Amino acid sequence: MTLTELRYIVAVARERHFGRAAEACFVSQPTLSVAVKKLEEELSTQIFERTNSEVAMTALGALIVEQAQRVLEEANSLKHLAKHGQDPLSGPLRLGAIYTIAPYLLPSLVRVARKRLPNAPLFLEENFTVRLLEMLRQGSLDCAVLADPFASAGLDVIDLYEEPFLVAVPKGHPWEDRKSIGHQELKEQNTLLLGAGHCFRDHVLGVCPELNRLGSGSTLGEHHSFEGSSLETIRQMVAGGIGISVLPRTSVVDPASQNGLIRYIPLDSPVPTRRVCLVWRKSYPRTVVMHELAKIIRSCDLPGVTLV
Repeated sequence: MTLTELRYIVAVARERHFGRAAEACFVSQPTLSVAVKKLEEELSTQIFERTNSEVAMTALGALIVEQAQRVLEEANSLKHLAKHGQDPLSGPLRLGAIYTIAPYLLPSLVRVARKRLPNAPLFLEENFTVRLLEMLRQGSLDCAVLADPFASAGLDVIDLYEEPFLVAVPKGHPWEDRKSIGHQELKEQNTLLLGAGHCFRDHVLGVCPELNRLGSGSTLGEHHSFEGSSLETIRQMVAGGIGISVLPRTSVVDPASQNGLIRYIPLDSPVPTRRVCLVWRKSYPRTVVMHELAKIIRSCDLPGVTLV
């Protein structure tokens, strides 16, 4: 049994496909398939069920892959200790962030981190919360910036900041001169939401659950919810007069500005917020660099947030 074989079965479990797993491991598919078969023979058990359309883990295979991930993580820890033991602030960091945080945090974070962590270059990944958590636990990410709540078992967590939500309305909308907007009023408008999988969508639905029950389409006389693929796409649809939306404060540079095609208005008290956190595996050896990274994130010039 070798670490390479363990990497192969973890890759197959992640990709659910031998060809994609081989590409991810930079080997040919026959090479990977032979190695996986050899490991199965050595363990006298079947790890994967193979069909023409997909690859699935057996019940025992899932446990073997989980243990393989832990072995690989411990092996990586040995490398970290050997290479960076005397300087935990040295060495690359693989950082993930969710789609509704990354575009607004990363430009400032990268700029500050280059000064304060010059020997720890950031390799960045933008994805959904569920996928980032999966990558963390598989060891393909070192840490991630997520919005609470999320499944935190096996992870260390540092709370970073809280940010309020703002309502975005198009110029000329009846609400454009309002000082604030009630939560329940959102259901009276055509509302633009992120698609399924985005945790910020769940945060908005927590503010006004009725939005999830609105119809889709454009029949006159009815109110609807529409989906966008990103906050920036939604922002442009608001500017075009399609409807209103709710955005996190960090995505808005200057909510008081009256230039352009969008007005940003606070929600009534209690103002809804989301809490943003830095997370990493409890077994990750470079804890010192995680605390330094948290300090750097807190020092970034993020508009309208409250540090925690």
